[in-house]
Amino acid sequence: MSQKKLVKQLLKKLDKLEAEREKLIDKLAKALDKMEKSTPAKKVVAKKAPAKKVTAKKAPANKVVVKKAPAKKVVAKKTPAKKAVAKKAVAKTVAPTTTA
Repeated sequence: MSQKKLVKQLLKKLDKLEAEREKLIDKLAKALDKMEKSTPAKKVVAKKAPAKKVTAKKAPANKVVVKKAPAKKVVAKKTPAKKAVAKKAVAKTVAPTTTA
């Protein structure tokens, strides 16, 4: 087949597909119209929020009062800061000897 015939066949198929597409769009539009008309006739029941379950609180049993000793404060030990070792200049002093 020549390219012209192939192009004509493809164009025919394309036209058919476009026609089918338009028909489907029309059907969908009609179905949507029917749904919109039928929806207001029905009352939509508003859903109520489910009631929260409240657990019954039990009365506390008689508790024995226990006196607590005051908590001792723990003093954090400070780690001594590392100091750079300084070179000490040792100066020898000679004490003058005095003779009496």
